[in-house]
This record gives sequence, structure tokens and C-alpha cells, in this order.
Amino acid sequence: MAEGVSTEIDKLKSMNKLLIVGLVIFSFFLGSLTNKLATLKSGTAENPSQQTAVPQQATTITIDKIKALFDGKNLTLGDKNSKNLFVEISDPSCPYCSIASGQNPELNKQAGDQFLTAADGGTYVPAVPEIKKLVDQGKAAFVYIYYPGHGSGELGAKALSCANEKGKFWEVHDKLMSDSGYNLLNNTIKNDLTKSQELADFLADVFDSAAMKSCLDSGKYDTRIAENTATANTLGINGTPGFIINTSIFTGAYSWKDMESAVK
Repeated sequence: MAEGVSTEIDKLKSMNKLLIVGLVIFSFFLGSLTNKLATLKSGTAENPSQQTAVPQQATTITIDKIKALFDGKNLTLGDKNSKNLFVEISDPSCPYCSIASGQNPELNKQAGDQFLTAADGGTYVPAVPEIKKLVDQGKAAFVYIYYPGHGSGELGAKALSCANEKGKFWEVHDKLMSDSGYNLLNNTIKNDLTKSQELADFLADVFDSAAMKSCLDSGKYDTRIAENTATANTLGINGTPGFIINTSIFTGAYSWKDMESAVK
């Protein structure tokens, strides 16, 4: 009888051990899942498939503060007295900036179903092409602010300022935001000024190569790049992409469908 009781006790001990092991494994996976969710919410992962756009609390914005950006120091398009004022805080090397640009469907696909455009069976509407339409129609003005949200876009941002001198901002913008532009900035250029010729050659079909190299090498926009980062912080945005429509702030690669209600 005692032997039978002992056997049952041993069985219970074994079951308890298995239960404890199971709980440990469950806790590990629960912790792993929690960490992944935290990473998604913070938007810190560099792989687009591991990020999502999450609204963040930001500084209160007034329309006068936005108009003040049209001071000749920033990259601007249009009249500050336009009905609508748009600000984009961006980094040409940032994956979610490319996603919001509408020029890199490859990244949209990698980022998940919520970023699939209609062309690929999704519902996501990239914001930048819609902003461009309103600017081109004279219904809005636009400010482009560089912020080092990904780390390899500084030379690309300077190229945008160079292009804007000649009225070629959008042409160079769209080329840089393409999949080939994204890969070039992140894998080849990497802010290396000695590779200005490679960047100029890449943009040659939309902007004169010699003029671009000369502009990049001149360093004329070095101060603007540094000031842009400080400006983004005063606007309460410290990541990319960030958008302001009049006085409404959108931190992340929002679909235009979630932003257009802020347009007058």
C-alpha cells in the first residue's frame, strides 16, 4: 500500500515539474510577444516589416508657427498664405518615408497588409502624392524638413535642396524615394561626400549631373541640414516620417485617408 502511495506521489511530482516547465516556456513566449509589440509601438526597428505608424503626443502647433517656416532658410514650395499648409519631416533613407512617398511599392509590401496600396490589393493611400497634387494645383504650400530618422539620408536631403533651386524638387524626390534610391542611399552612399558623383550620376536622368555634384560638394546646405533637425524638435516631432497639415500633427506613415480631414 505504501509503495502504491509512493508511486502516486512520484507521479504528482513529475506532473508538477512538467507544469513548471510549461509555465516557464509560456512566460518566455509571452515576454517575447510583449517585446515585439513594444517594438512595433515604438517604431524603433529598422526592418519595415517590424514597424507600424503610431500617433504620438506632440507640441501644440499654431498656423503662425507654420507660416514662420517660410523664412527663406527652409526648403519650401508655394505661398505661406495658401489655404492649406503642409510640413513633411522626412529622411530620404527612412523606409517609412519611402512608403509614404508612394514611390517604393516593394517596401510597402514588406511592411505588411496595412501598407498595401490599391495597385497591390490593399487600401493604403500614400500621403505625399496627395500633398503634391494640392501643391501643384496652387491649393497648398509645402515645407520639407530633414530629420535624421534613419541615418543615411543627409546627402540625399542636400540633393533635394539643390534640386529645389532649379524647380526640380519633386523629380529628384521621387527618384530618391524609389527602391533603387533607397538602396543606394542606405547601402552605397551612406552620407559619404566622396560619393557625390555616384549620387549625381544616379539622378542624371532628372537633374544635370555636373550641377548636382557641384552643389553637393559646395557644402552650401550643411547649415540647413543641422538647423532642420532642431526645427523638427521644436515642432514636437523626433522621428520620421512626420506630417503637419495646417495645425494637425501626424507622426508616422499614415494613410492619406486618415489625414485628409485636416485639409480645408
